[in-house]
This record gives sequence, C-alpha cells and structure tokens, in this order.
Amino acid sequence: MDMDLHNFELDELIERIKQGDHRLIALQIPEGLKIQALDLMDEIETETASKVVLAADPCYGACDLVHDKMRMMGVEMVAHMGHSQMNIDSGMPTQFIPVTYSGDPELEPVLPFLHAHREIAQGRLDSTVTDENELSEEEAQERFLDAVGRLAPLADAKLGLVGSIQHLHMLEQFKTRLEEAGFRVTIPIGGDRLTLPGQVLGCNYSGDDPTVGHYLFLGSGDFHPIGLVLHTGKPLAMLDPYTGDASEMSRSRIEGILRQRFGMIMAVQESKSFGILIGEKPGQMRRSLALRMKRMLEKHGKKGYLLALEHIGPELIDFYPVDAFVNTACPRIAIDDAVKYAKPLITPFELEVSLGEKKWENGYQFDEIP
Repeated sequence: MDMDLHNFELDELIERIKQGDHRLIALQIPEGLKIQALDLMDEIETETASKVVLAADPCYGACDLVHDKMRMMGVEMVAHMGHSQMNIDSGMPTQFIPVTYSGDPELEPVLPFLHAHREIAQGRLDSTVTDENELSEEEAQERFLDAVGRLAPLADAKLGLVGSIQHLHMLEQFKTRLEEAGFRVTIPIGGDRLTLPGQVLGCNYSGDDPTVGHYLFLGSGDFHPIGLVLHTGKPLAMLDPYTGDASEMSRSRIEGILRQRFGMIMAVQESKSFGILIGEKPGQMRRSLALRMKRMLEKHGKKGYLLALEHIGPELIDFYPVDAFVNTACPRIAIDDAVKYAKPLITPFELEVSLGEKKWENGYQFDEIP
C-alpha cells in the first residue's frame, strides 16, 4: 500500500487538539496502518502541545474501543483511525478518522465476473423454491450447504455496490461507471451500526435487501466478502483498489466454510456442557444473547457456563472441562478461527440448529450484531 495515497486527516485532528487544549491524547490504529504510527505521533507532537500515547494492542474495529483504559491513564481525547463510529457511546472526546485511500482502479477487470453473476441472479429471480415440507432430511442439509440457492426470493437482480471504510468515498463514482457499463446499481444503506451508505462490517451486512441480486465489493482481502456471502447467499465480485486486481468469492470457498460449520453442528449434538463466551469489548458485549443461550441449554437438559473475556483465544479457553463453546462475542471468531481450537466453537444459530430449535432447510444464518 502506498501510504502517500492515504488521508489521515491530520490537519483536522491537530486543529481539534489545539481547540480543546488536550495535553495527552491516544491514537488507536488497526494493524495494517500501524507502520505509520510513529510518524503520526511525531507530527502531532511537533504541531501541538500534546503528548501522544499509542494504544498498541491489536485493534479489531470500531467495536474495540480503548477509552476506559485510556481514561485511567489520563488521556483526554482518542483519535481512532481506520474505522467509522458505531452506535456505541465512547464516553470521552473521540475523533473517528476513516483514512480514505485515493487509488482509482480500472473497472474493466471485474466486468466478466459481474456479467456472470448477473446471469446467476436473474436465474434465481426466475426460479421457484421448493416448499420446506417437501424436503427429506438429506435435501434439507444440502440446502443448508448451498451458498447461492437461498430460500428468500429475490424481487430484482440489481448490483449492490459496497466497500470497506477506506473506499466508500469512491462508490458514487463507481456507480456511474457501472451504470454506463449497463448495470442497474444500488448502494445499500444499512442499520445503526453502519455509518455510511455502502458500508459493510465483518459483523453486519444489514444493507442487503431482496432487490439486490449480486454484489461488487471495493476493498482488499476476503474478510468482508466471506461474511457478505455467508449472510446473503448472493454472488460477489471483488475489486482491490490497492492492486487493481479483480476476483470473485468462489462458491466452492463458501461451501467449504459451510461444510465446516455443518461438521461443527454435528459434533456438538451429543455435547452435555458448553462454555458460553461473552465479549467484554464495548461493541461485542451481547449479555442478553448469552443468557438466552444458557436458558436454552438448560431447557434441553444441558449445562452452560458464562465466560467473559476481552480477548478470546485457544490458550484462554481450551483447558476448561466443557465439551464445546458457544461464541456470543465477535461473530467472526467462530467462522474464521474455529480450526485453532481443540473443542468445537459454534455460533448461537448453530447451537439452535443442533438443539432442533431451528431447521437445516432454512439455510445458514450468519451471526450478526445489529
């Protein structure tokens, strides 16, 4: 990544520091941008009377705020970079800086994927869905594993244009280009956890609706694309603004993940005791959900133990004498990191399926924080 093409909005940050006469501030920066941290600290300290503390622990998103810790340290303001504000009260002066990227990739490399995906969406729009009562158990399980053929009918086959926070400022420009290329395009608007049109998070894809038949994601990596396809069951093309490369989230990749999730559900069906993980991070704490899981386990004659953690890792939970774990913290821990754990790690929805509270034939339900 060319750091010169990133806008850290330092002029605005420095002006706010001066106006507030803040003498100790903190920077919270995601891993991919931490290489710039010391330069940013130097510039702020040169231009203001403030000293700067870097919150050097890993930062996983705007759900992962450090304000309580920084307040105890005497910090008067936090500059949180690389994310937008969620529906979470930070409790102290905070400036969220998206760190936008000014690269401008060509559209042509992604067009073949978009044309193919439009055909898939149109085919789904024209098809009928078999009633769930007509399915055998084997057919129901196959439907669970189907990454594209979801139950929810489409109302249209529009292209949904989304991106990560660094590239959202490009969406209107790309919408025009795509429309000139013959696509009908919508930029989805999500719920309260999403700040801007077209934004997606690893835990929230609430902008999806039945008029969207397939997606184009502007961004790098496969973290957001995997979640988007698991949540929507719709074809997804990707255009990386950093490299200009185009690709798609393959059906085989998603079905591989779903088969892994299927295996986890089967593995816990005979489990008697569960550790129920509650996230302590401000934007991941779902206490009510964890308590509901505990009550559900008790209803089925099983035991659930509530375990609260700020960071979740194999070394912190694998030694507990339970049969499996249910994760109510960041939804992606169970999806992305399950192979790291010695015991099955499942989502609340997967627990409901294993207990018979929800049906295979309704398709996979991505765990989402609203």
